[in-house]
Amino acid sequence: MSKQFDVVVIGGGPGGYIAAIRAAQLGFSTACIDAWVNEKGGPAPGGTCTNVGCIPSKALLQSSEHFEHAGHAFADHGIGVEGLSIDVSKMLGRKNTIVKQNNDGILYLFKKNKVSFFHGLGAFEKAEAGLYQIKVSGKSEETLTAKHVVVATGSNARALPGTPFDEKVVLSNEGALNIADTPKKLGVIGAGVIGLEMGSVWRRLGAEVTVLEAMPAFLAAVDEQIAKEALKLFTKQGLNINLGVKIGEIANNGTSVTVKYTDANGGEHEVEFDKLIISIGRTPNTNGLNAEAVGLALDERGFVVVDDDCKTNLPNVWAVGDVVRGPMLAHKAEEEGVAVAERIAGQHGHVNFSTIPWVIYTSPEIAWVGRTEQQLKAEGVEYKAGTFPFMANGRARALGDTSGMVKFLADAKTDEILGVHIIGPMASELISEAVVAMEFRASAEDIARICHAHPSLSEATKEAALAVDKRSLNF
Repeated sequence: MSKQFDVVVIGGGPGGYIAAIRAAQLGFSTACIDAWVNEKGGPAPGGTCTNVGCIPSKALLQSSEHFEHAGHAFADHGIGVEGLSIDVSKMLGRKNTIVKQNNDGILYLFKKNKVSFFHGLGAFEKAEAGLYQIKVSGKSEETLTAKHVVVATGSNARALPGTPFDEKVVLSNEGALNIADTPKKLGVIGAGVIGLEMGSVWRRLGAEVTVLEAMPAFLAAVDEQIAKEALKLFTKQGLNINLGVKIGEIANNGTSVTVKYTDANGGEHEVEFDKLIISIGRTPNTNGLNAEAVGLALDERGFVVVDDDCKTNLPNVWAVGDVVRGPMLAHKAEEEGVAVAERIAGQHGHVNFSTIPWVIYTSPEIAWVGRTEQQLKAEGVEYKAGTFPFMANGRARALGDTSGMVKFLADAKTDEILGVHIIGPMASELISEAVVAMEFRASAEDIARICHAHPSLSEATKEAALAVDKRSLNF
C-alpha cells in the first residue's frame, strides 16, 4: 500500500533537502528520497555537495593550507617548526568526520521539520488521477504517492570517452578526495573549479602537479584581468598549467597512468602520472529516474526541461539544481528549492540568476558576481572600472597575504554596479557585500560611502568602489 504525501522530493542534495524542509514549513506533508550511502551502508543525505564536493574539498583545502603555512609562512611570524609532517590518513579522517556531521545534521533537520525520509533510489512508476506514484528501491521497497514531485537528482562527473573512472588511478572528484598518500606526480585534466582546488590540495602536500586544459584561455568565465592574475599566482606557487592542450591516448596501467597530449604549439608529449584527476564538467543525473514512465521531458543532454519557474512539462512536477539549466552551484540549487516550495504554496518564490556568486576556493580565493569586463565590452555597455590591490590593504599585510585585488564595474551613466570581481584572501566572504548591493541595485558610490571597519579586508572593496570615480584615498 502506498504512502501519500502532498510533496515528494527525489534527491536529498542542497536543492532537494532544502525544498523538502521549506515545503514542510509551509504546511505540506512532505517526503524526501535519497540514495547516498555512507561507509556503513547507512543514509548520507546532502548529495554531491556534502559527500564528495563542496564540504569535503573545503576540509582538505583547509588542512593542506595549514600544512603549507607551517612549512613556509610561520617563520615570518617567529614560529619555528621542526620535523614537519603530514598524516594523510588523519587528514582524510577529519574530512570524513565533517561529512558525517553534515549528513547527520540534515537528518536532524528532517526530523525537526517533520519531513519523512526514505533511504533508496526514487523513480517514477506512473501518473494517475492527478497523482504520481514514486517507487523507492533500497533495503526495503516503498511506494509513495504525491500531488507534487520535485526532481533534485543532481549530477555526475563527466568521464573522458574511453577512459572510465576506476577511482584508484583515474579519478573523478570523488576519488580525488580519497587519495591515501601524496602522489609524486599528479595529472589534472581540466583547469576548472574542481581541477584547481584538488590540484592545489595535493601540490601543497608535496605532489608535482600538471594541469592540462583544452581551452586556450585560463578560466575563460572569469574576468580576464582576474584570470591573468590567477594564472600568474598559481604558476608561481608551482602548478604547471598548460593551456590549449589536445588530449590523446590515455593508458591506465593499474598503478599509474600515461597521458599523451599535444601542446598549444603542436609539440607531442607523453607523461606518466601516479594519479590522474579528470575534471571536465558534470552531466545531469537522470539515469534511473524512469522519466519515460510519466513522459517527463529531457533535453538532448539529459537535463530535465524546465521553464523560468522550474516547472517541467508535467503538471505539478518541478525540477531544481544540477539536473536543470543554469550554473551547477549548490547555493543556486538551494535558492531554487526554496522558490519551488513557495510556488507550490501559491507564493512568489524568486531566484535572481544575475546575482548568484561564484567562488573558487584556491589560495588566493577567486569570487565574482555579475558581468565581466569582456562581457560588457561584447554587449556594448558603457562602463567604468575601479581596482584596488590587497597589497595596499593594512589587514592583508597583517595577515601576510597581499596577493590579488578587488575590481568594480559600474554603469558609466548611472553608476549602478554591474559586476564585482575579487582575487585574494577571503574573497568568498567579501563577495557577499557585492551580492547584497547588486540585489538592491546599488551604485558604486553607495559602497564607497558606507563605513567599513578598519583594519579589514572589506576596506579593499570600499577603495575599489571609490576608484571607479578615481576617488580612492589610498592608491
